[in-house]
Amino acid sequence: MPSWDDVVAMATVLPEVEESTWFRTPSLKVAGKGFARLRAEAEGGVVLMCDLGEKEALLASGDPAFYTTPHYDGYGAILVDLDRVDPEQLGELIEDSWRRKAPAKLRKAFDAQRD
Repeated sequence: MPSWDDVVAMATVLPEVEESTWFRTPSLKVAGKGFARLRAEAEGGVVLMCDLGEKEALLASGDPAFYTTPHYDGYGAILVDLDRVDPEQLGELIEDSWRRKAPAKLRKAFDAQRD
């Protein structure tokens, strides 16, 4: 079961990720934009950015690792239960979330470096 420290470790391999705070909770940002946040103020979990179609698909999958609250209705963010999520899938979601907030130039440089 991954922890917030694991989320940080997975994210900090991506370019220009910085640890910060967001709504007074630990978060990760790229170019000053938040893409992951520890949701410690309520039921726990991690908030990751995604598009609405992906969010609907994750929720429809029935996987208990993914959930939402009325606060996030209509917003491109999925809540992830760290106690239930598959670590490999979590890594993919973290990178996807980073891609949603990273500047295009940074994404292109990262992709070129991987090839």
